[in-house]
Amino acid sequence: MLHLDMDAFFASVEQLTRPTLRGRPVLVGGLGGRGVVAGASYEARVFGARSAMPMHQARRLVGPGAVVLPPRGRLYGMLSKSVFDALRGPMPVLEQLSMDEAFGEPAELAGVDPATVRRYCEGLRALVFEESGLVASIGAGSGKQVAKIASGLAKPNGITVIAPEEQQELLDGLPVRKLWGIGPVAEDKLKRLGIETIGSLARTPESEVASILGTTIGPGLHRLARGIDNRPVAERAESKQVSAETTYATDIVTLAELRGAVESSAGSAFARLQKDGRAARTVVLKLKKADMSIVTRSVTLPYATLDRPTLVAAAQRQVIDPLELGPVRLVGVGFAGLSTVRQGSLFPELDLDVPGYPDSAATRNEGGDAVSPVQPIPAREPDRRWHPGLDVRHPDFGHGWVQGAGHGVVTVRFETRTTGPGVARTFKEDDEQLEHAGVEGSLA
Repeated sequence: MLHLDMDAFFASVEQLTRPTLRGRPVLVGGLGGRGVVAGASYEARVFGARSAMPMHQARRLVGPGAVVLPPRGRLYGMLSKSVFDALRGPMPVLEQLSMDEAFGEPAELAGVDPATVRRYCEGLRALVFEESGLVASIGAGSGKQVAKIASGLAKPNGITVIAPEEQQELLDGLPVRKLWGIGPVAEDKLKRLGIETIGSLARTPESEVASILGTTIGPGLHRLARGIDNRPVAERAESKQVSAETTYATDIVTLAELRGAVESSAGSAFARLQKDGRAARTVVLKLKKADMSIVTRSVTLPYATLDRPTLVAAAQRQVIDPLELGPVRLVGVGFAGLSTVRQGSLFPELDLDVPGYPDSAATRNEGGDAVSPVQPIPAREPDRRWHPGLDVRHPDFGHGWVQGAGHGVVTVRFETRTTGPGVARTFKEDDEQLEHAGVEGSLA
């Protein structure tokens, strides 16, 4: 079993396509006061920064040398697809866990020695680098659990092969948190009982583990602790839901602001739904209040649809006025009940009607087709034309990205994956020759 993990994927993609950032501590994630780190380069991790950490904390740890950039999800998706499409050549069946990691189980490695496995892994890493310019770490073991642990030990930019005869000795000394499925709560329960390593968990009677962690996951974790892992590699099923959510820098306190935020999240989720190619029947609204409690509401339509105004209106119908609910810090919209079968409504104008929401029904022609979407009410955060990390293009200097903007000027670094570190130039913010560009330009 193999587990391949692209090293510091988001930050590595930024360093790949923006050569000036190579060797510098890069943080990718939300830039507002409540932003969270989505990815950190190894140069940033040296200071203690890591994924899922509040961005303000990571910036404080790294110091003034930190380069903070917003995520470019479309670019990450493009590179991820190219890498895993290439890997499906030697490994037709891949269980992709995320944009940057997957399991594989090549039939030709059954029963071979560790040296042969290592050579095979070296070939895979060379393929990843040739396809994308990125590096990956690979772990090999008798099952998924051991392979994943091995890839973690291989980081960064390495290969670790754990032979069957070495497996139990390695597992026994590792912290119990290394087991897939044990989070901070389970770890705390086990530590209170003196169970701190995988070995000590393996020596605990299975019945006792089940009483501590529950009869659903306890026995399975006990088997993993003993090195028993027969889970096969299988292509993952299609997602059951597409969604988008945003945490706002300041709490949303008015109905108009909340409707604008719902419109924005619904629009982002709809873009993902279109890319998925399926229609949705259920619309889910998620609101996280200022006190961190979460309110979730959903509505199921009588048919699956890919009509944007209908889906957005369904989300808007579930909105609760912040005066009644309380201040809101996060807004999310999800589409579920996904289906390739789409059916139109007999009375579309009823699906679009949202009491109290201006222009809730899209303008329609005589045939009943929507000709203009619901117009969003602006959320609290301003829409700036230029912001750090934005891809831009200039007819004389080519593709670049915004390093800074303000006081009427914008500074752009012109470079791509193949140019090497580029030059920085400053323009007036209303320069007509400077325009927004697609992220794919940075791959040139």
